[in-house]
Amino acid sequence: MKKILITGGAGYIGSHTAVELWNAGMEPIILDDLSNTNEDVLDRLKEITGKQFVFYKGDCNDKSLLEKICAAHQIEGVIHFAAFKAVGESTQFPLKYYQNNVGSLLVLLQVMKENGIHDLVFSSSCTVYGQPDVLPVTEATPRKKAESPYGNTKKICEDILVDYVKSKPGIRVIALRYFNPVGAHPSSKIGELPIGTPQNLVPFITQTAAGIREKLTVFGNDYDTSDGSCVRDYIHVVDLADAHVKAFQYLAEKGADFYDVFNVGTGNGNTVLEVIHAFEKVSGEKLNYVIGPRRPGDVVKTWADTTKINQVLGWYPKFSLEDSMRDSWNWQKSLG
Repeated sequence: MKKILITGGAGYIGSHTAVELWNAGMEPIILDDLSNTNEDVLDRLKEITGKQFVFYKGDCNDKSLLEKICAAHQIEGVIHFAAFKAVGESTQFPLKYYQNNVGSLLVLLQVMKENGIHDLVFSSSCTVYGQPDVLPVTEATPRKKAESPYGNTKKICEDILVDYVKSKPGIRVIALRYFNPVGAHPSSKIGELPIGTPQNLVPFITQTAAGIREKLTVFGNDYDTSDGSCVRDYIHVVDLADAHVKAFQYLAEKGADFYDVFNVGTGNGNTVLEVIHAFEKVSGEKLNYVIGPRRPGDVVKTWADTTKINQVLGWYPKFSLEDSMRDSWNWQKSLG
């Protein structure tokens, strides 16, 4: 069974990817510093898969820990999720973001080279596109100046990977540019569980419906969109996890020193208000939301052209926006 190291593997996307890797016949080895998740996720993963995954608590910048993991396991590939990801926080603490997000990739690449690990799937982001001039966004859409240090770390990491592959180190890399992950595992055993105030829309929706938050603020209703609120491409987290499996299967067919990038989205954009109404429809809950002023730095609208990932990786999303809202709400209710 092929062993895959997942950095940040106890987090939201990482935990769902661990399940899909296991379902595809691969064994996840999880590394996470638990800065934005809880260790009980590991027990929940066992409930879903019947397998207690190997877990290491630690920082991906810790080269000695990565070396220890490689010495203990025959790692054949890596999925690199481990990164700080709060856009607002990154503007306040840019050095923290550059040190963690860029620094950890450099350490990881060094350890991969020293241990003969050839395959890497990198967690990138649609933030590299900024506000695109033409929609939908293709992989050939020019990347723009980042709106935040977080977004810039993703651009820098992509550039590092391109340059590194050009140096012919003998590795194969795919960068997946995610749009907006939402939803939860249909079992309601794992889902998005932000520590503190949610930074993303859907956890704020579910926490408001559950009475944890007093109200939800929609930041602006006067944009050039169908109902005035911002448009995003919301992709179910299980579909996103499956894209990582497809990426690994594709890398296995490639020669050394290979790099490619894929958008991961649904190919459709939904406004914030459409997401709210979809949630209200599937949950039967009436949300307490208000319209607030525009939020500085928000992209007005963006969604993916998924032609490339459809045709090259044979990947297609299976879940709808309503599926995502249903699974998110069931996950929230399971928390009590």
